[in-house]
Amino acid sequence: MSERIVVDPITRIEGHLRIEATLDASNTITEAFSSGTMVRGIEKILIGRDPREAWAFTQRACGVCTTVHSFASIRSVEDALKIKIPKAANLIRNLMIAQQYVHDHVMHFYHLHALDWVDVVSCLKADPIQTSIIQQKISPWPNSSPAYFSDVRNKVQAIVDSGQLSIFSNAYWGHAAYKLPPEINLLAVAHYLEALDWQRDATKIHTIFGGKNPHPNFVVGGVPMPIDLNSDTALNAERLSIISDSIDKMITFVDQVYLPDLLAIAPYYLEYGGIGEGLGNFLTWGEFPGEDNSDISKFLVPRAVILNRDLTNIQVPDPGDFAKMQEYITRSWYDYKGGDQAGLHPWQGETEFNYTGPKPPYDLLEVNQKYSWLKAPRWAETPMEVGPLARVLAMYAVGHEQTKELVNLVLTTLDVPIGAVFSTLGRTAARAIETKVFADSLRTYYNDLVAEIKIGNTQTYNGEKWEPTSWPASSRGFGYMEAPRGALGHWIVIENGKIANYQMVVPTTWNGSPRDHKGKPGAYEASLIGTNMADPNSPLEILRTIHSFDPCMACAIHMIDAKGQTVGDVATGLDICHR
Repeated sequence: MSERIVVDPITRIEGHLRIEATLDASNTITEAFSSGTMVRGIEKILIGRDPREAWAFTQRACGVCTTVHSFASIRSVEDALKIKIPKAANLIRNLMIAQQYVHDHVMHFYHLHALDWVDVVSCLKADPIQTSIIQQKISPWPNSSPAYFSDVRNKVQAIVDSGQLSIFSNAYWGHAAYKLPPEINLLAVAHYLEALDWQRDATKIHTIFGGKNPHPNFVVGGVPMPIDLNSDTALNAERLSIISDSIDKMITFVDQVYLPDLLAIAPYYLEYGGIGEGLGNFLTWGEFPGEDNSDISKFLVPRAVILNRDLTNIQVPDPGDFAKMQEYITRSWYDYKGGDQAGLHPWQGETEFNYTGPKPPYDLLEVNQKYSWLKAPRWAETPMEVGPLARVLAMYAVGHEQTKELVNLVLTTLDVPIGAVFSTLGRTAARAIETKVFADSLRTYYNDLVAEIKIGNTQTYNGEKWEPTSWPASSRGFGYMEAPRGALGHWIVIENGKIANYQMVVPTTWNGSPRDHKGKPGAYEASLIGTNMADPNSPLEILRTIHSFDPCMACAIHMIDAKGQTVGDVATGLDICHR
């Protein structure tokens, strides 16, 4: 006898996600269905607009990712128009991207994912002295005294005594699947609170280079921040000093808090080294270019496809391959002119809404029909996982030394085989591993930028092709970005100086996709198969695996207003776009 349980909404994510899972008599998941339940329309809004302003629209796809869509957008335009950006501009972009990773991953670990493993209320039973001993054993982090942890425990006690758990609401405290001793729970809760303050320093890099955070300013052809050490309105010596200090604080927190906490928590959940894999197929578009933005051979994160766990056979995907890069809508609430079985390359992409699902409120999705606002992107008709695990596997496979050392360190410390990386635990560990790699890269990119400034290479903008009169009548481009959540691609078609088509295929579209034209599930759906539930009424196990992907549903879906009407007017300050 089977039953289907519904988790809606999945909490502690960006946006709205519904998971339905079919359980057998032993409470093991035999089928799972992932539904994006909200929709936007940025691609449609952009049609007919100036491609130079597309970044400002796409950036608003998400308030969490903040920069990633801007980078993908401006890179798509630069690719279409063959614009080469100055070296200093590329270094500044790399600094902003690396900062985004470190900030986003730390926030995800503590504020979105850690509570799947950490029983907050349990920390009230902790001995602050023992917690202090644990902290001093795992790292030199200064906040380690018994008095400090006693104070944290008292803060949590006050929250519990109030009868309102505030930031710790909507969780399954006391669930049988929680295994950490109270002292480690207290350690993690303390660092949860510290991370809230830490991010103020982490955001300074974006604020300086982009003028504000979130949603910094960008420009096609480089970056909007000029370099002038003697100016009060440019990147000067004072601002460089602030950036350097911010980098130091980010590296210290990763080294002394994030990584030690991961290695302290993981031993209690080693069974998750065999849970949550799913597909075994991985894709990256690559990130952190060298001096030439288009030279993928110089990327720190390689452009790669890995199939069936085979790290010895790395393929290099071509985002312009019409036969291999396609999106399907067989189970998605859209229409294609060619029918529901057709696959379209993003340069040919169509965004035509057609909701055919059950009328809300409803109990269950009609999973044999269309059931999600997410499309189903596929590489060579194969579903792919994207994200930190895909990137770490790609860097490991091509021999990146620091990545190999960190992967081996984690495997040795936890005493688990290499196969454990293909799992919920592996996905969580990979996020921490690449955070360390990219945090250290911040210092490298900063030093390189300072070196360029010292020799007078201060150009941050190339305006040779700014004017539309310099553009070809027709062009198309691809903008890559390895967002914290995975491979992000923007495909643009420009005709007569205006956007003729624009498609975004985002990480959560890859990972959270519904079934495709062949009935193949996406990464979320596949990863839940075989998971046993301790209590179907408290689906903590589902949250653990889904949160390991770090869903961002706002990026993955396409905007309607509260009444279900397609957005009509969008004011930009330049004109009004009517759709």
